[in-house]
Amino acid sequence: MPEEDLLESGDLARTIVDLLSDRQAEDIVLLDISKVSTIADYFVIATATSTRQMDAIADSLSETLRQDGVRPRIREGTADSGWLLVDYGDVIIHLFSPETRTFYNLESLWNTGVQLVRIQ
Repeated sequence: MPEEDLLESGDLARTIVDLLSDRQAEDIVLLDISKVSTIADYFVIATATSTRQMDAIADSLSETLRQDGVRPRIREGTADSGWLLVDYGDVIIHLFSPETRTFYNLESLWNTGVQLVRIQ
């Protein structure tokens, strides 16, 4: 059984939202994009207020999920660039700096998806 199948994608997405909230990420959004995209079922979008926080959140997420047998397929970007993407297959996490999040405005780009959760 592939590791990403150990948790259903909806459960994984909600677990990620909880972990981001626990680690002080801001403006967390969970979008269900399953009806409008074939690349994933969910996007989790969140803001980190510093490069140090962004790296710490991403590292903590990876470590915590690895304990549940879930490993990322890929991690792209850097905290210095203002955008980190962590791909868990059916769930893709976008961690942004405030400025970069405003610039890319993924919520508007993917506005046909269903917003399931927003924690501000």
